[in-house]
Amino acid sequence: MVFSSTVFLFLFLPIVLIIYYNPIIKSRKFKNIFLLLASLGFYAWGEPVFVFVMIVSIIVNWLIVLYMDKSSNPKEKKFYVILAIIYNIGLLFLFKYLAFFAENIGLLIGNNKIDFNIPLPIGISFFTFQILSYVLDVYWKKAEVQKNPLYVGLYVSLFPQLIAGPIVRYATIANEIENRKETFNGFCNGMYRFAYGLAKKVLIANYVGLIVDNIFVNMSWGPIAIATAWIGAIAYTLQIYFDFSGYSDMAIGLGEMFGFHFEENFNYPYISKSITEFWRRWHISLSTWFRDYVYIPLGGNRVSNKRHLFNLFVVWFLTGLWHGANWTFIIWGLFYYVLLLLEKKTKILEKLGKFSHIYTLFFIIIGWVIFRADNFNVLKQYLGYMFGIGASGFIDRATIDYIKMSGIVIIIGIIASLPVSKFLKERIKISNSVKEILETIFMVVVFITAILVCMRASYNPFIYFNF
Repeated sequence: MVFSSTVFLFLFLPIVLIIYYNPIIKSRKFKNIFLLLASLGFYAWGEPVFVFVMIVSIIVNWLIVLYMDKSSNPKEKKFYVILAIIYNIGLLFLFKYLAFFAENIGLLIGNNKIDFNIPLPIGISFFTFQILSYVLDVYWKKAEVQKNPLYVGLYVSLFPQLIAGPIVRYATIANEIENRKETFNGFCNGMYRFAYGLAKKVLIANYVGLIVDNIFVNMSWGPIAIATAWIGAIAYTLQIYFDFSGYSDMAIGLGEMFGFHFEENFNYPYISKSITEFWRRWHISLSTWFRDYVYIPLGGNRVSNKRHLFNLFVVWFLTGLWHGANWTFIIWGLFYYVLLLLEKKTKILEKLGKFSHIYTLFFIIIGWVIFRADNFNVLKQYLGYMFGIGASGFIDRATIDYIKMSGIVIIIGIIASLPVSKFLKERIKISNSVKEILETIFMVVVFITAILVCMRASYNPFIYFNF
């Protein structure tokens, strides 16, 4: 079930809200248990078998942390935390990476028959990292142990962020599980944020996504023009931003409607003037997760130069691998590793000066081509077309057609990816009440338009469901 589906918008969400805010049973315990059941039902809608994998994982980790917290022996505590890490990473490896490693081992030994056809549970990377957050936050005494397994289950399975994040730290919402306060203003803000995210998804991401898919499919039939390849790359740069940030907006909005406050996951990443800044603004919950749970425990930058290089390598190798069992994802992660080393170890940003933004956007676009490519051959071919190698020319009939079909949407997407609304709010000299009225009217129109599109749309995938 996706947030932009009619089933979610007209059936699941209204029923959940009506029962959650019923005027008869108002206890926090009832609301938490009901949200847990609703969240499990939400996941089971698309994963009727794998929901039990998640339930078992919740119970196993709850027990491990319970025993870890009861122990007064540091070595025993460490044993339990290692056990939890092995269990969770092992589960992730089994479902997400075993087939990939088996295939590559088969290629190395000349046995192409090694194959494991294991279905991938939706969102397993996200809920595994959230479970590890709970284990490590309690181990490092950043949060109290949760003795109620239902509340651990609620934290892990909470439907707004279950499938594609943001990755919510246990310490962030531990107190809100039992002590949150739902308010009318919070609910309204949540609805506004949800509507904003839905519009980003269905009015921009879905549309440019069709352009991207068409260009990549056409490439398999024959050479494409340089300009067409760049249109596809720019369109995917917009698609993945509006798709993923739109989902995050909807998740944050839904959380606020139920009294939870998730941290921001995007902060206008395409205005960045360095790759370092880009990763402070893009998928913030993932980059900070790797920083706090991998990079810093390895020693961060407070080590020798060689060890620092190794620590960065581990983080970016794992960042690429986390996104999927494919060499292109690993290449993508190491691509950013090289760029970040370039920025950290040289004075390239100082030399670039005002051109640093162009440099950053150029490599971000190249990075998304690496991310989008299904395999190395497709990647090599597409990058070749972008730079004139094997291309059908600079421009052709298809280029003109794509500009006619998608030019306006791409321009709107570029403008919407910038903090234009913030800029206008600060400079338009009208009263706050008038601003609020205009903003509300605009969002109502946009939301209704998005709902109408949802009712008609057949193309509606979320990119990060695969991770």
